[in-house]
Amino acid sequence: MTSPDDGRRQPPAAAPGAGADVPDPDGGGAKPQRTFTPDFLTELFRNPLDPGYADAAARKARGEGPAGARKRLLSAVSALTLVALGFLLVVAYRQTVADEPARMQARDTLIDQVQSRRSGTAELQARADRLRTEVADLRERQLGGAAIARLRELEAETGLASVRGEGTRVTVGDGPTPIDPVTGERSSDARVRDTDLQRATNALWAAGAEAVAVNGQRLTATSTIRQAGEAILVDFRPVTTPYQVVAIGPDSLADDFRGGAAGQFFRALNTRYGMSYDVAGIGEVTLDPATEPNLRQASPSTPPPTPTASSSGGVPPSRGTSHPPDPSAAVSTTPSEGGR
Repeated sequence: MTSPDDGRRQPPAAAPGAGADVPDPDGGGAKPQRTFTPDFLTELFRNPLDPGYADAAARKARGEGPAGARKRLLSAVSALTLVALGFLLVVAYRQTVADEPARMQARDTLIDQVQSRRSGTAELQARADRLRTEVADLRERQLGGAAIARLRELEAETGLASVRGEGTRVTVGDGPTPIDPVTGERSSDARVRDTDLQRATNALWAAGAEAVAVNGQRLTATSTIRQAGEAILVDFRPVTTPYQVVAIGPDSLADDFRGGAAGQFFRALNTRYGMSYDVAGIGEVTLDPATEPNLRQASPSTPPPTPTASSSGGVPPSRGTSHPPDPSAAVSTTPSEGGR
């Protein structure tokens, strides 16, 4: 038997991607349309460069670059740009060289002033020490033995004389300062603050210390421990980490401090922030005297009224007569050095 197409051979099916005949939906005799699907990946590997590069290279090989006037204009603009940049660099260099001597001269002047002030301060301090020694010698000549002994005892208690004996050393130091990865700021939580040193010194006083010094700075009744930015000042003198608080007192001073509230506080700081902390007893130690404070006292702003004779008989008042104070007399008070 033969097929309905009278034995005619059917055309092979179109390969996918190579094109296919689109039949006419109306069944008419219109010419079929062929569609092609390009293989972009194969074309990309076959021609990796954009055709524009090849065209530009061909035009350059044929001498078909920019026109003569245009080329000369581009060359002139490039040359002017290079000249302008070179001129600016030369001017900047000459200005920098010209300003350098002035900056060096100003720096040398400041260094000379600092050294001169330091030398002047050292000379004044030496003069003050000599005068203090002369005053002490004159005082000992005028006073008796008992008075001198009592005076030296009071000076040792108030911090105006050096003391020597067994004591305790409390050492605290700054911990690590991590950097915030987001903001780049350094954390100051592990830094020793003025309140920490105040807590340590007050705990030593409460435990029976007779004399206390912070990094060699002797403390008195008017001493201050304050924060100024990142620096800590003891009597307006800067001290740096590690901070050593040395106290002279009883043999149990170290154990009392270690087992008290201050010891627990510093152990917590060491555990949480990594701050260094140590308490140890020491043998013979000498604490230098503190500088003499500039004490002030209250004084009346106006002189007291003088007694006058009575208008009746011209007899002055008797000794037992009391006079009310003048309400207009005011008293000016000035805090002592240190503000305590």
